[in-house]
Amino acid sequence: MESNFFFKKKKLNVKKVFPGKNLKNFLINDVKTLEKAHKNDITFFDSVKYEKEAQKTKGGLCITTDKLKDLLPTKTERLIVKNVLFELAKVLKSIYPTADLDYPDLSLKKPSQKKYQSVKFCNNVLIGKGVKIGKNTTVGSNSIIEKNVKIGKDCIIGSGVIIKNSIIGDRVVFQDNCKIGQKGFGFIPMKEKNFKFPHIGKVIIEDDVEIASGCTIDRGSVDDTVIGKNTYLDNQVHIAHNVKIGSNCMIAGQVGFAGSAKIGNQVSIGGQAGISGHLKIGNNVKIGGGSGVVKDIEDNQIVMGYPAVSLKDFLRKK
Repeated sequence: MESNFFFKKKKLNVKKVFPGKNLKNFLINDVKTLEKAHKNDITFFDSVKYEKEAQKTKGGLCITTDKLKDLLPTKTERLIVKNVLFELAKVLKSIYPTADLDYPDLSLKKPSQKKYQSVKFCNNVLIGKGVKIGKNTTVGSNSIIEKNVKIGKDCIIGSGVIIKNSIIGDRVVFQDNCKIGQKGFGFIPMKEKNFKFPHIGKVIIEDDVEIASGCTIDRGSVDDTVIGKNTYLDNQVHIAHNVKIGSNCMIAGQVGFAGSAKIGNQVSIGGQAGISGHLKIGNNVKIGGGSGVVKDIEDNQIVMGYPAVSLKDFLRKK
């Protein structure tokens, strides 16, 4: 349970998850990304963009395609499929049957002042089973902290905040009406009924982060969503599943990050900019307001426009 907040079926083996497939049988530990997988884990490889990670993976079994299979280490067994994400979604559903939908936390109740002696609660706060909150933290009215969430010391949680499936560091500030740790936007399109993609990751927010009003931060699908130390988010920022934001970043209002984008340290992003999915933004990058970033950006760059280009090129077009 240390890697996620979801019930996992015990003693589940490969033959049971993939009946009829000619695969080596082993007891499945978990489903993880290429970088984090070990010999008893299932992993997946669906894009050549992740070739470097694929070549180094230690995963025991990888769901992949015929075109990508030869990029994997010889020790990693391959399961060849046509649609990697669809097969991955089915595997996640079989191992984590409740992770494809956010069910209400039935353990919620008013916090016990005896248990949380050094925590200040305003009116109508609800706390789930197993929640841990550090000393000198204040929780505003009508806020909900769901089961097993961990919150550090000296934090300030505003009114109307909902936190689930998250680990929060020290001195973190959430202003009013933030939603943290809910399921991200993920499904496999089908004609009659779309297949929902389970989200088994969590949100990790490191020390000294400040998150302004109305922000939404989705938990990871297979990986985690992470916000680094001393990063500040303005109002109404949306962070999708698996996004990684580094330390000392400044994100202005209404910026949107699509899934699995990776943002370096000391990055500044102007209001209403959009970052496409699976991109890598380097350190010390500045992105102008209203920009649309559709390609990777190297360190120390200033970009602007849609599609975002270097500031010199942007001004030249003017």
